[in-house]
Amino acid sequence: MAKSSENTPLSELVSGLVGDVTSLLRKEIDLAKTEASEKLSQALSGVEILLFGLVLAIGAVGVLLGALVGGLAAFLVTQGFTETTASALASLIVGIIIAGIAWALVSRGLAALRANNMRLDRTATSLRRDVDVVKDKI
Repeated sequence: MAKSSENTPLSELVSGLVGDVTSLLRKEIDLAKTEASEKLSQALSGVEILLFGLVLAIGAVGVLLGALVGGLAAFLVTQGFTETTASALASLIVGIIIAGIAWALVSRGLAALRANNMRLDRTATSLRRDVDVVKDKI
């Protein structure tokens, strides 16, 4: 037969509460570790795919930009520029445009990696609930 809580000594109640809180904190720490591990695994998987794509893209972009500079230089030569001037001007124009696009992409990528995306929402919610339960017990 279970003891009545009215007859239970205060020391046993406090001891039980401390045990419950300790167990609860251990479980919360385990949850936080698991959630952080999941987030890290997702981030690393995304980084690997991103790196492979970037290696291929760098090669493709180099070839395409070379063709663009050559085509623009040829157009400028037909407009009366010397070959040297046309090549230099074409390289400058293409370089400035590509630098602007690169800056926009890097800014957008950094915004996606901000701390807001790496929050442990489930753990925070669970901790808030646990604090409320402990407050109610006390």
